[in-house]
Amino acid sequence: MSAFPVFDLGRFEQASAAERRAMAAEVDRICRSTGFLAIANHGVPAETIDGVWNKAHEFFDLAPAEKQKARAPYPGYPYGYLGPELEALAKSRGVDTPPDLKESFNGGPLGTPEGIQDKDALSFCYAPTIWPAAPEGFADAWKAYYAAMEDLAARIMRLFAAALELPEDFFDRYIKTPISALRALNYPEQTVPPRPGQLRAGAHSDYGSLTILLPQEGSKGLEIITPDGEWTPVPPVPGAFVINIGDLMARWTNDRWVSTVHRVVNPPAEEGGMARRQSLAFFHQPDWDAEIACIEPCLAPGEKPKYEPVLSGPYLMSKFRSTTKTAA
Repeated sequence: MSAFPVFDLGRFEQASAAERRAMAAEVDRICRSTGFLAIANHGVPAETIDGVWNKAHEFFDLAPAEKQKARAPYPGYPYGYLGPELEALAKSRGVDTPPDLKESFNGGPLGTPEGIQDKDALSFCYAPTIWPAAPEGFADAWKAYYAAMEDLAARIMRLFAAALELPEDFFDRYIKTPISALRALNYPEQTVPPRPGQLRAGAHSDYGSLTILLPQEGSKGLEIITPDGEWTPVPPVPGAFVINIGDLMARWTNDRWVSTVHRVVNPPAEEGGMARRQSLAFFHQPDWDAEIACIEPCLAPGEKPKYEPVLSGPYLMSKFRSTTKTAA
């Protein structure tokens, strides 16, 4: 995708009202077509990015037995280390495939807000992250990056509100205490060919409002379905994050915006397809009890919402459990 769109967030935030409207309209066009764009000039310090990237790389370098010390305590637990071939993302779309060729470390919100009493919320989204003992400084680097992603996601949500011709603070009420998650992904070096139908990450859409992805520079394999129905590569953009729309944003906009199906494939060996690959994905998710219902401006005259309202947390929990092995 030589014309993959790159949006200058810093310029938008400093622009005049007229220029902001024009830039927001371009984001609306992108989100109607592919739901994928890159965000440059984002303001996240390089040392924050490098810190968590390097600590994640060191963690995945550890011996399997050492990584397993930070594993989720029981099948279906959302945070901690998830070993190889324990997840099949395509199952979230009802497609039965071999498990994905990846391992991950997952962490949730950095604190539990006062007044949360829902047992599912406390046992799922606000469950403690299982921190590894090594490498030293892992948790601090992780928390710094998570906090930076929370701030960036809130800024992007204000951009999205402008793109939908809503007040820029429209979504603020839904993301006061978001139940977002950060995932470090490692696609190990492959020494044997994958099984038929087995990918590094099966075809899926993300579940929340938006995802902030940091792929490995120069890596290949991430693909999306474009409007013409073809699988098309998404290249890493140096210095930028890749942003994609999630299912809840599609529900909010009555499918005006696309929650694009994407996957991570195994490129040919001569193109690095067997090599190790790493990425960081921040899944921005509205508050546990936020009701996601169609936004009125996204309905044409006489049109009805395509989806019934859903609550953010229970929707996320049901999707997660459909993709993860629930038996030891």
